[in-house]
Amino acid sequence: MKRREFVTLIGGAAAWPIAARAQRSGAIRRIAVVGGLAPDDVEIVARSAAFEQALAALGWTKGDTIAIDYRWIGGANPALAEKTALEVVALEPDVLLASSNAQIAALSKATRTIPIVMVQVIDPVGSGYVESMARPGGNITGFTQFEYSLAGKWLDLLMEIAPRTSRVAVLREPTQGPGIGQFAVIQAMAPVRGVEPIPIDPSDVADMVRRLTAFASVPNGGMIATVGGIARHRVAIIATANTGHLPATYPYRYYAADGGLVSYGPDTVDQYRRAASYIDRILRGEKPANLPVQGPTKYELTINLKTAKTLGLTVPQSILARADELIE
Repeated sequence: MKRREFVTLIGGAAAWPIAARAQRSGAIRRIAVVGGLAPDDVEIVARSAAFEQALAALGWTKGDTIAIDYRWIGGANPALAEKTALEVVALEPDVLLASSNAQIAALSKATRTIPIVMVQVIDPVGSGYVESMARPGGNITGFTQFEYSLAGKWLDLLMEIAPRTSRVAVLREPTQGPGIGQFAVIQAMAPVRGVEPIPIDPSDVADMVRRLTAFASVPNGGMIATVGGIARHRVAIIATANTGHLPATYPYRYYAADGGLVSYGPDTVDQYRRAASYIDRILRGEKPANLPVQGPTKYELTINLKTAKTLGLTVPQSILARADELIE
């Protein structure tokens, strides 16, 4: 177990030496953070750093005024999410920060009293986490990833960069509401774009690679990776798409940074910075019920030109002109 100024924990029960002192002194506040990627993922490192820096700017110093417990559970496994939710609630933190629908669903069942700030969640009203965006009404508030309509932009971007595409493999989780919603948008738009969407479940990595490889053996195919627990499999997803010469669109910048062709979506790290402001307000006495749920303020279009060259694609100038970042 790695110890720093605060305690970093990954799954399982654990002690809170700093927080124990806080109980005695009343000075240190407890924050528990739950997320779905692996603890050594570069994206997690960036999110944690941004979160801590934003808290420090607001006057919360690790080991002095706050203690932070991180739980990175490495996926969207509902059983593991529920187990982790019970563990962190048992620690009685002052506030919880959690990412993804799977984590919020589990935490919303585990506690109705501990304040929860959510990040990277899709459709919190439809999912039943909050009463409305303007007035959440309970113990949960925070920041959404995007509306389902963004899935249509991934299809449009794919058709713009590879106009001969006639079949699209859509990686989505078939049992999760967000996965169903994203695929529904793509499926509705597909006839107008003249493409056939083919859903592929990425939860079994070996099966996904087999199906995606077979899909890529037929000409004029493309791929869309939707949002969900599939991010933990992104190395295999990107490698399979590139090996099969499939033009592909992804939802976040870190996919393109890892070799994916093109990504379009919200700035994931920025949501953690913004979450720090809500946690600050809650720790100072405001109620989650009165803090409106906010959407992303920044979207990023990232193109990996090296991958485009490998796939034999010439990226249209219209896309290059809109790009926020070109990776060469």
